[in-house]
Amino acid sequence: MNNKNIKIALQWTRGILFFFGLPVLLFLLAGTFKWWQGWVYVGISYFSSILSRVLLTKKHPDLVKERAAYAEKEDTKPWDKVLMPLAALVMPALYFITGGLDKRFGWSTPVPLWLYLTALLLTIAGYAFSIWAILENRFFSAVVRIQTDRGQTVVDSGPYRFVRHPGYASGILVALMFPILIGSWWAYVPVLIMAVLVVIRTALEDKTLQAELPGYVEFTQRTVYRLLPGVW
Repeated sequence: MNNKNIKIALQWTRGILFFFGLPVLLFLLAGTFKWWQGWVYVGISYFSSILSRVLLTKKHPDLVKERAAYAEKEDTKPWDKVLMPLAALVMPALYFITGGLDKRFGWSTPVPLWLYLTALLLTIAGYAFSIWAILENRFFSAVVRIQTDRGQTVVDSGPYRFVRHPGYASGILVALMFPILIGSWWAYVPVLIMAVLVVIRTALEDKTLQAELPGYVEFTQRTVYRLLPGVW
C-alpha cells in the first residue's frame, strides 16, 4: 500500500470514528440509552448522512473522492485549515458533550412539545436542503479551495438561486435545532459559537470566490444573499 492509499485509509478511519463516535459519546455521557429524544436525533442524522452519500456516489463519484481526501489538499486556504476543524469537528463534539452531560444531570427545563415538533420539521428541512445543495454542486468540497484541478465553475442552479452558500445555511439551521431536539438549552453555548464560526467562514469563502473564481462576481448579482434571504 503506497503513502497515498495509507492517507486515504486514515482519513476514512477518522471519518468513521467521528461519525459513530459522537452519538455513542452522547449516550455514554447521558448515562443511559433509554433516551428517545437522543435516538430520534441520531436516527435523522444517520439517515440523512447515509442518503446523501448514496445519492452523491451515484451522481458525483468524483466529489466523494474530493471530500474524502480534503486533508491532503495543499491549496486549501490557510485560514480554512483552522476554521474548518473548529466549525465542523471541535464545536459539534462540544455540543454533543454538553447535551449528554445535560441529560445526565438535568440542567435544562423540559422543551414544550410544540417547539420540539417545530424543531424536528426544521431539522428535516435543513437536511433536505443540504442534500439538494451537495447534489446540485459537484464542487461541494469539504475545504475552501479553488478547484482548478477539477475545472471548477460557478453553480447557480437549485438552492443556489436562493442563497450563495446553502450548505452553510442548512448546517447552521440544523445545529440551532439540536439543543431543542435533545432538550438541552446549555448546548446552545457551543452551537452559537459554531454558528459564528460558520458565518465568518462564509464571508471569507465568498470573498475568495469573488476574487479567484471566474463568473462568481456576476453570480453575486443574481443571487444577492449569502445565507439568509433578505438579511445577509
